[in-house]
Amino acid sequence: MDSHANSASTTRPGSASLAARRPFLTAFALSLGAAVSLGLTRFSYALLLPPMRADLDWSYFLSGAMNTGNALGYFLGALATPALMRRYGAQAALVGGAVLASLFMLLSGFVIDAEVLIGQRVLAGIASAFIFISGGLLAARLGLLHPQRAGLLLGMYYGGTGLGIVASSLLVPVAMDAATAQGAAHAWQWAWIALAALCLLATLMMIPPARQVDGAPSQAGAQGGFRLAPFGFGLAGYLMFGVGYIGYMTFVIALLKEQGMAGTTITLFYAMLGLAVMASSRIWARMLDRFKGGQAMAILNALLGIATLLPALTALPALMFVSGLLFGGIFLSVVASTTALVRHNLPQHAWSAGISAFTTVFALGQIVGPSTIGWIADGPGGLQRGLVFSALALFIGALLASRQRPLQTQ
Repeated sequence: MDSHANSASTTRPGSASLAARRPFLTAFALSLGAAVSLGLTRFSYALLLPPMRADLDWSYFLSGAMNTGNALGYFLGALATPALMRRYGAQAALVGGAVLASLFMLLSGFVIDAEVLIGQRVLAGIASAFIFISGGLLAARLGLLHPQRAGLLLGMYYGGTGLGIVASSLLVPVAMDAATAQGAAHAWQWAWIALAALCLLATLMMIPPARQVDGAPSQAGAQGGFRLAPFGFGLAGYLMFGVGYIGYMTFVIALLKEQGMAGTTITLFYAMLGLAVMASSRIWARMLDRFKGGQAMAILNALLGIATLLPALTALPALMFVSGLLFGGIFLSVVASTTALVRHNLPQHAWSAGISAFTTVFALGQIVGPSTIGWIADGPGGLQRGLVFSALALFIGALLASRQRPLQTQ
């Protein structure tokens, strides 16, 4: 098959030895994929939602629907990614997805129609799934070469999302200020264009090191494939995580603006949240290596629920920063916990199917979350009540995940 030929270049002795010698450099390169997939393509929208909503007169429901569209695309992409990786290899899915996501981001800089913008979010979500699943698989395979550091390397990959959040928190205000100075009709469009350019740059930087990890399609045998039932509680807990966390990451900046927080303080808040995401790989690495069942996901979901409740209960700036640091230090480690769960309980050839299954329920939760929370926020209680809903979803997710047991056989 063409996929075998395509993957041959990833399995040369020199390539494998480079990944073995430079695990952290390779993990950092892979993390740029996470930065594009989530940090820039998805979470930068939190910064752009308030100016777009004010400029285009959107309701909170329509504002949330933009991220619902992104999650719908992510769901469709998650369904397609395993076949894509079998046909072309993981590196092609990673790089191709990153290029497509960059182009779809660029599209947002030239349109104002809500339907077109939702369509763009759907397409960007599809491309993001290509990136995130294939990158997660490559990070897991990198961990095979370094089993004592597997949790840290996996956390580094997911922590790349924080790098994207930090970059967007710094780039969006600069781009919008430049647009305003030039008298642009829609200053937020300049920000989308700048973010797309940064995505393309990150894509170019990650290509050479990413090629050094084995991206060959798995050769699944008749035994040991992925089955849904043994992972039922873990999947259900992750579904509720998807419902809950996305409300915070979609609307928290809008809430801070409503509470009167200054623009420079909001930039600092979001940058610190992103830095906490990057630090989370080391904070939780030992726990990801230690627990074989759903314990890690349960603990992290519960802590995340507390972080989400804080902005709903108080407007004190100090507690807002506590919330942001706690949230940033946790939420991507919930994602990492699912890959660790798959890695601990399945043979290598089933990892791709396992990661894809968790990514699919994650996307389903994110489809429900933004529009539901936006609809709640349009009613009495506003965004605070929407975040209470998010926190409840996270607490339910913690309870469900706590019921997930390690598989007895692998």
